[in-house]
Amino acid sequence: MQILENFKHADTFVQMTIGERVAATLYVIILGMGITFTALVLIWGMTALLSRIVQNIEKKSQPAVMPAPKAAQAAPAAAAVEVEAADQSELIAVISAAIAASMHTSMHNIVVTSIRRTGDSTPVWGQMGRSDVMNSRL
Repeated sequence: MQILENFKHADTFVQMTIGERVAATLYVIILGMGITFTALVLIWGMTALLSRIVQNIEKKSQPAVMPAPKAAQAAPAAAAVEVEAADQSELIAVISAAIAASMHTSMHNIVVTSIRRTGDSTPVWGQMGRSDVMNSRL
């Protein structure tokens, strides 16, 4: 600690030998790095602790999974067909509206005859670029 006392005043620092200056400088460097490392370890520990606390809270708040009654298990196919038909009509309406909006015309002037998915051979970086461009317009 005597070395650090010499850093307080400029005139005592000037009177130090080169060896004492190097030793004092190394001492300050090690002290600073040690404090920084200790602070980072504490931050990491607190982050890990809070992560575990949040995971425990999420596990407790999730509802227990209960098995479905046997009567409801018999008719999932019929329900899926009804939902798919409703989704298809909604999809057609949404696509028609989007086309009408892009063409600046009324939906009455557009008739959607079929919708089929096409293959996309665009690489991931191209898809991300498109996504970034579209998000930057918002």
